[in-house]
Amino acid sequence: MAEQRRAQRLDQPREPRGVKLPRFDPEAFGRWSEGIARGMGTANFIVYMTIVIALWFGWNTLAPAHLRFDPYTFTFLTLVLSLQASYAAPLILLAQNRQADRDRVSLEEDRRRATMQKADTEYLAREIAALRNAMGEVATRDFLRSELARLAEELDEAGRRRQRLERRQQDRIPQHGDGLEEPRDDLDGDQAHDGRPEGREAGA
Repeated sequence: MAEQRRAQRLDQPREPRGVKLPRFDPEAFGRWSEGIARGMGTANFIVYMTIVIALWFGWNTLAPAHLRFDPYTFTFLTLVLSLQASYAAPLILLAQNRQADRDRVSLEEDRRRATMQKADTEYLAREIAALRNAMGEVATRDFLRSELARLAEELDEAGRRRQRLERRQQDRIPQHGDGLEEPRDDLDGDQAHDGRPEGREAGA
């Protein structure tokens, strides 16, 4: 009873009635068809097929009459070749369709990769442009060397000016004990060593 209820569930499709056709794996059949098409598209197949047809013609023409299984007009050979052609064409078309599907998938993958590479290239180009703009504002080694050389020259010039100024100041200040006398004022000549005028001392 439970199995009958399970079989009558409405949320599951009903199994089709009638003759059940055998199921096969489309992928395996596609690989098999590709193998056949690949084999038929080689020079070996043409050579082997030519040899078989030549032997068929030779046997059914030169062999004794009671041993010929397909006498002249070769009806059976014509039937075999017709069956071969009728099956070979769909198999080749199936193999071509599978190859076209693979090519389409490969083309889409290549297009996707090309789009990603283009986006990455544009991103890298923008980054390089930004780095160039940033490097234009950064002091380079040559610029630092020139600035340091200029500062060194300015410091040397300032040192030379300071030395000249010190020399001028030393020239203006009188030096004692080196053979030079200190300039005397007008009052120094009128005063004696003891504090009295020199004229009065001489009169006394």
